[in-house]
Amino acid sequence: MRILFMGTPDIAAESLRAVCAAGHEVCAVFTREDKPVGRKQTLTAPPAKQEALLRGIPVYQPKTLRDAAVQAQIAALAPELIVVVAYGRILPPAVLSVPRYGCINLHVSLLPRYRGAAPVQWAVLNGDAETGVTIMQLDEGLDTGDILMVERLAIGPEETSGELFARVSSIGAALLTRCIGQIAAGGLTPIPQDHTKATLAPPLTKEMAGFTFELTAQALHNLIRGMNPWPAAWFCCEGKKVKVLKSRLAAGQGAQTPPGGGDAAQGTAVTPGTVLAVKPLTIACKEGALELLELVPEGKKPMEGSAWAAGRRLRAGDILTACAEGPQ
Repeated sequence: MRILFMGTPDIAAESLRAVCAAGHEVCAVFTREDKPVGRKQTLTAPPAKQEALLRGIPVYQPKTLRDAAVQAQIAALAPELIVVVAYGRILPPAVLSVPRYGCINLHVSLLPRYRGAAPVQWAVLNGDAETGVTIMQLDEGLDTGDILMVERLAIGPEETSGELFARVSSIGAALLTRCIGQIAAGGLTPIPQDHTKATLAPPLTKEMAGFTFELTAQALHNLIRGMNPWPAAWFCCEGKKVKVLKSRLAAGQGAQTPPGGGDAAQGTAVTPGTVLAVKPLTIACKEGALELLELVPEGKKPMEGSAWAAGRRLRAGDILTACAEGPQ
């Protein structure tokens, strides 16, 4: 099938490779503009462009798809199908109507749940037990089109957004190629979404990543997992940020009695932020306790939580007066 591919980040590059490997003719790739990357702000092509150039596929990087000249260009390419994977722009009606088989989109959630930019992250942040990949027919809305194919997968209890994203990217690429084959064979029946069950997955922000221990251990664990790799959950200790990359729910931790104090018989709850152990570094939360396994202190490299605790000479019973606001 003659395909026009539209996509930008790594997941798009992986899907593009899969589409090419399946033997389809990719007539062109539309992607976002090159952007400065890193400390030196080096102008860098998006992954989908890099993949296309390696394969000798023409690349287009228009600032908008609403320009008449761009729309004429797409029509002149005469694609039978437009495939969209994390392109970052909504296709206008003049583009949607070009291909014989329409336009399809790979979305990494179980639509209509988590429409928007960060479906994987929100599934982890909310502590969902499963997610999935959906291939849908594109319309003028934001992830509102009819569903063509779905594949479900479980989310591990300690899996981070980054780890989950790697899995759904691979599963999505395989599902996408199967879907294209069935479209060509006329073997798919589109299923309308139940819009009453729709939820949104807006982009994450750095401000969302700050925390205190006045959360339940489960909620904090989900936050740490969901914010990894970006922007990374953090707390502020004595005026400096400490990022937390990995955590684990402490076994058997409910309402805690302070080490060496409190009335165990009466179940005296410990103050959130209290150090319960240093190997591994275990901190009391509003409910339960959490092991902080990997930290990144401000200006330093990643280290084990126990190493950070040793450097600060923390002992059981100490209290981390954490805040969710950065240094002033």
